[in-house]
Amino acid sequence: MHRGKPYPWKPIVNPTKAVIIICPHDATAAAAAAAEARDAGVKVISYDRLIRDTEAVDYYVTFDSISVGEAQGQYLVDKASGTGNPLYLYAGAATDNNAFLFFEGAWNVLQPKIADGTFVIKNSSQAVALQDKATLTRDEMGQIIGQVTTEWQFDVAKNLAEAHLTAAAAADKGDVFILAPNDGTARAIADVFAADPDVTSYVVTGQDAEIPSVQYIIDGKQSMTVLKDVRTLVNDAIAAAVAYLTGGTPEETATYNNGVTDVPAKPSEVITVDQTNVQEALIDSGYYDASEFTGLP
Repeated sequence: MHRGKPYPWKPIVNPTKAVIIICPHDATAAAAAAAEARDAGVKVISYDRLIRDTEAVDYYVTFDSISVGEAQGQYLVDKASGTGNPLYLYAGAATDNNAFLFFEGAWNVLQPKIADGTFVIKNSSQAVALQDKATLTRDEMGQIIGQVTTEWQFDVAKNLAEAHLTAAAAADKGDVFILAPNDGTARAIADVFAADPDVTSYVVTGQDAEIPSVQYIIDGKQSMTVLKDVRTLVNDAIAAAVAYLTGGTPEETATYNNGVTDVPAKPSEVITVDQTNVQEALIDSGYYDASEFTGLP
């Protein structure tokens, strides 16, 4: 055993044999950590959210976030009939790159139906000003998101929805359609709209298949959610890390631009869930146990 002075050497790390997986809460702030890891010879995998504004990202493990937004938008379109349907838009946090991808996907589907009069935007002057543009720049999306951000927070979403309905005339309510970015905000917004006597009915989107929202769907208080099976995402992250650690490269089926570079990725499938398939998608698949819920069909 060596005694006295510390060992006169440092551990040697093979830079080709180190991987770090980062799930960035703040997509831009995480760039510094990614750059530090890259400088140390570590492969950087961005998990679920994309690290932005740096070249130091080797791979992105994600669900197809644009498809999530498209699924939400398509659900609203499928449930609408006629013209002049009131549309209320909500978004996630402006610091989260996924919020932009979700909104981009929803806009892809909703904008043609806004342009043809199926929907009329009721709660964002910026969205109204840009409603004739089929494709928005990131800055333009940011202008809209800045007006309708929930910051992914239940209370923020609740207060924002209350403010919008207080400002809206009875004619701007009735049978309404609501783009809510995720399940937590969907429940908050749904509760507010359900309590307004001038709201006859509402269709509200969500995502993540959270247990409380699945119960809301069963009870008819939330219209849909988008299932992103975390088992798939975890397996994809492990597969990517193992590929790097064994000298290979992960499978690439898409790239995502993070503001500086195109990051290789393999986006995973997402599934729309509502009352019609909640049993099959969430219970029969083993994602949840039936005992978590009451009133299953």
